[in-house]
Amino acid sequence: MNYAVRSASAKWTTFCAGLLMFGITGCQQFDGPLSPANLPDDPEFQGLAKTAAKTYAAYVPGEVIVKYASGVGEELKTAALAKIQGKSKEKIHTKAMKDAGDRQGLELIETGLAVEDAVVALNSADGVEYAEPNYIYTTDATSNDLYYANGSLWGMYGDAGTPANQYGSQASGAWAAGNTGATTVWIGIIDEGYMYTHEDLAANAGTNPGEVPGNRKDDDGNGYIDDVYGWDFDGNNNSVFDGVADDHGTHVAGTIGAVGGNGKGVAGMCWNVKLLSAKFLGTRGGTTANAIKAVDYFTNLKTSQNLNIVATNNSWGGGGFSQGLYDAIARANAQGILFVAAAGNSSSNNDAMASYPSNYTCNNVIAVASITSTGGISSFSNFGLATVDLGAPGSGIVSTVPLKSGKSIISGYASYSGTSMATPHVTGAVGLYAATHPGASAADIKTAILSAAIPTPSLTDKCVTGGRLNVSAF
Repeated sequence: MNYAVRSASAKWTTFCAGLLMFGITGCQQFDGPLSPANLPDDPEFQGLAKTAAKTYAAYVPGEVIVKYASGVGEELKTAALAKIQGKSKEKIHTKAMKDAGDRQGLELIETGLAVEDAVVALNSADGVEYAEPNYIYTTDATSNDLYYANGSLWGMYGDAGTPANQYGSQASGAWAAGNTGATTVWIGIIDEGYMYTHEDLAANAGTNPGEVPGNRKDDDGNGYIDDVYGWDFDGNNNSVFDGVADDHGTHVAGTIGAVGGNGKGVAGMCWNVKLLSAKFLGTRGGTTANAIKAVDYFTNLKTSQNLNIVATNNSWGGGGFSQGLYDAIARANAQGILFVAAAGNSSSNNDAMASYPSNYTCNNVIAVASITSTGGISSFSNFGLATVDLGAPGSGIVSTVPLKSGKSIISGYASYSGTSMATPHVTGAVGLYAATHPGASAADIKTAILSAAIPTPSLTDKCVTGGRLNVSAF
């Protein structure tokens, strides 16, 4: 079976412009109105979006994202802004956009109108290709403070003789065969920041080869000064780790690439890998505008620095359908970067109620549901026969976190649950496959992962493969 493209409904009879509000999907429940999964390729729905009902998920008050039509003049832009009492706040024209042939990028607009009214007004204005809210993405992780102990890292195992562990990812099989990853493989973490000095992560913390640390110059010309470990798009600085609030991003990083065989803590899917951060989620959440910049950041790094970035991990969600974010994911696809995304935590069917970004129909998206150590689909996990690809361990997952000890931040471990925790198992699987199959395309890797899924009763008719992650042969 060809798993390169998930199936989608041929037509939707109704369309709501306001869509599903996500949290960082590993840890927060959410729901919302319908959205057509095939909107980007369907002119009918693009037209409907112009006149859709004004019902929106959480967004930044007083801000909209605008894409002007190619070649539009200043006169039409001025007229469009006048309709919404608007002014330009930020020009978003990433290097990845320029490389893809986009000569104008996007604009973040401040408006004096209600966001819903501004979006409708702009979408009917001459010279506007589309306008949309600047949606908010949030995180709300829950920890029960379980530290690593022998046998607790169930998501990495899969010994059929041990019933408590037989539903893991089978990573132990890959390790036993000698595949523990490779330092030539790079993975981007789009999330909160992560603790790159953590005792179990420091050896796998990647650094941008185009930057000279601490010289206060943009050495590689990508627009970001001293982005050595990545960039903080929320704070607009190079500090991608800002303390214990970056626990979710650190937990995700550990499942992907905590060092194995070092006699401490946990082991990630890839014992050897290089991690980079694009932090866009802060204490107040993240925005669509910053998510777009984060995705494009890795697309540009892959091309400009010749880094073998094979995937980004996206354990988050929020807002509704965004054409701007869809386009950024498509640019990543054009450069062979997989976009592994959490299916969501509202216990709902993504075929009927779209959950973004996992519902985007770009070929590079892999949507991940969560399963428990006994093989059941996690009670919180979203599912979808046409829109979710496979399940992976997501309940009671022990991984790395930063902890506070007095005035110091120290390396720690904790157990979290959610599709956020399932997703990095699959992202790590991408890294394992890429390590033993140099030169494999994104489509090849995706097909290999989905084809290897083990049929699982709880996932029958719940996802494309009907099965769970299996990397034993990678």
